[in-house]
Amino acid sequence: MKDLTGRVAAVTGAGSGIGRALATELARRGAELALCDIDEPGVSGVAAEIERLGSRVTTHAVDVADRSAVEEWADKVAADHGRVNVIVNNAGVALGASVESMSYEDFEWLMDINFWGVVHGTKAFLPHLKASGDGHIVNVSSVFGLMGIPSQAAYNAAKFAVRGFTEALRIELDMDKTSNVSCTTIHPGGIKTNIARNGRFDPESVRAMGQDPDRIVDAAEKAFLTDPDKAARVILRAVENDRRRAFIGPDAHLFRALSMLPPGIYQNLIRLGSRIKI
Repeated sequence: MKDLTGRVAAVTGAGSGIGRALATELARRGAELALCDIDEPGVSGVAAEIERLGSRVTTHAVDVADRSAVEEWADKVAADHGRVNVIVNNAGVALGASVESMSYEDFEWLMDINFWGVVHGTKAFLPHLKASGDGHIVNVSSVFGLMGIPSQAAYNAAKFAVRGFTEALRIELDMDKTSNVSCTTIHPGGIKTNIARNGRFDPESVRAMGQDPDRIVDAAEKAFLTDPDKAARVILRAVENDRRRAFIGPDAHLFRALSMLPPGIYQNLIRLGSRIKI
């Protein structure tokens, strides 16, 4: 998919952060947009910006954890726009808690959005992408889909799962000679979004790592190195070049290198690094 002009792109989590930046960048490249977010006022604000850029846009309030809602949205996008060429499964949330302290409720909340949301979006849109004759699936994993991080077991679980799911799908699509659909796994590092501020954190888990629970969100946001607009450009370049993986930010490339080390080495480095006051 070398040219996104005239293509129809659907984006989840489009009300803020990477999703918002992607929607705007896609509009600049001449794509039609179908946007969803659980935050209806947020996604409506993004739509107003896109309309000023001259692109057609539709919006829906969708909880990606709700399979039926995602399936209904996918069918409506195809009906309203006539086709769908791109789905970006971007919606995500954060949770900081140790395995021992983490509640099942919080674990399920994160998995329902960060993993099942990706599955729902992929499966709901795949038939429409195939029908378009030229489609691409973008699934957002993370650098935490490469390495385990203390207090991030739930997030790791979801993002490792997204990576494995998407890489298996890529092979299946490569083997399918009857369609022209592909997919890419995205591994962002720290992107300047509100994901940490909107996340859930267990204070005792944060203290166990030697950090201050009252400062953890601000400290995390200071470590975010890459702005969403740059992330959007990297993602769309990966689509245009049909890349299997894309890494966003210098920290993503560092994580990629560390993940290639023997587990005993990288895990000890992570353990030592997690004790540094931030």
